[in-house]
Amino acid sequence: MAFDGTWKIDRNENYEKFMEAMGVGMMKRKLGAHDNLKITIQQNGDKFNVKEASNFRNIEIEFTLGVNFEYSLADGTELSGTWTLEGNKLVGTFTRKDNGKVLKATREIVGDELVQTYVYEGVESKRFFKRG
Repeated sequence: MAFDGTWKIDRNENYEKFMEAMGVGMMKRKLGAHDNLKITIQQNGDKFNVKEASNFRNIEIEFTLGVNFEYSLADGTELSGTWTLEGNKLVGTFTRKDNGKVLKATREIVGDELVQTYVYEGVESKRFFKRG
C-alpha cells in the first residue's frame, strides 16, 4: 500500500505553534521540534501497524480503520479516536481525554513525501517525512 515503509522526519511547518496550542511547555516544544521522528507503517487491508521511534520514545500502535482506539502523545496527553481512509488520505479524529477538545490529523502521500497535518483549536501544523 502507498503508506507502507519507513518515513523519517524532514521538516516541520508551524509545529511549535501547534504544540503551544496543545498546551506543551516551552522546553518540550523546543525538544519536540527536533525529535528525529521515524515512522514505520505496515498496512494489511483495513488494519495498520505503526511504529514510532524518536529521541523520546519508541511505541507501536495497531489500529483498524473506523475502530476507536486509545493513544497517548509524547507529552502524555491521552486521546481516543479513529482513523478512516478518505480517498488516498488517512483522516484521524481524536478527542482529548483531559478537556474533550478535538484534534484532527491527516496523513497523505504528496510526491515522494508523507505529509502529516494536524489541526487543533484552529492552529494547523504540517510535518514532512521522506522515505528512509
